[in-house]
Parts: sequence; C-alpha cells; structure tokens
Amino acid sequence: MSTLIPIGRIQALLEREVEERFVRASGPGGQNVNKVATAVELRFDVAASSLPEGVKTRLRTLAGGRLTAGGVLVIDSREHRTQAQNRQAARARLAALVQQAAVPPKPRRPTKPSRAARERRLLAKKLRGTVKGLRGGPRGGQD
Repeated sequence: MSTLIPIGRIQALLEREVEERFVRASGPGGQNVNKVATAVELRFDVAASSLPEGVKTRLRTLAGGRLTAGGVLVIDSREHRTQAQNRQAARARLAALVQQAAVPPKPRRPTKPSRAARERRLLAKKLRGTVKGLRGGPRGGQD
C-alpha cells in the first residue's frame, strides 16, 4: 500500500503520484551549496492523478505557467538550506494548490437592475445632459 500525502481534512494524494528530483541550489549555504543537492523539483502529473475531474480542471487553470505542455505540474523549492525543509515546502505548496482547486466556484446567478434603479439611472443621465447643455453660453451667429 502506498503512503498518502495529506492535503486537507478529507483529501490526500498518493505518494506514487508525486515525483521529486533534487538539484543543486544557488544562494546561501557556503561551500555546502556546491556539494549537496538541496533544491527540490516536485513533479505532479495532473491527468494521471486520482483527483476528481473537476478538481483536475481547476488545478490546470490555477497552475498557469507551472504546468508543462504534457500536463505535468512542476513546483520548485529552493528557499531553505536543507533538502528536507525544501521537500516539505514543495509538498505544502502542492497541497495548498490542490486544496484551492478542490473548492468549486460559486455559481453566478444572473441579475437585472430593478425598475426604480433603471429610472434613477435615466434621471441622472438627463440631469447630467442638462448641466452640460448649460455650459458655454450663447453662440452669436459665428459658425
């Protein structure tokens, strides 16, 4: 049985659906940064995952530029000095994205302005037109 990566109170991802690669990071760390692969590149194939279809669609939209042409979500983490911390940060970012995608958007209810609102709008337009018409003063035969 494969282990689970917790997402929320209800959902979890299978460990085998997530692929991690460790690469050398730049930035602070001294000589250690040249020797140890601490940065994590987490890859998650959205299409092949066990997520419901609606969540997959919303996840693709949320991923934006982090999604490859093949539909693989790539999350890069190199903000910490240790591999374990970067791995945890990358998984947390994946979990946050999946959690956000799991919430279905609220359906939009089409509305229309009330009759009173339409009348107020037209009255305001008429008043504005009157004010503009009063500007300038009389024209004296010069065209």
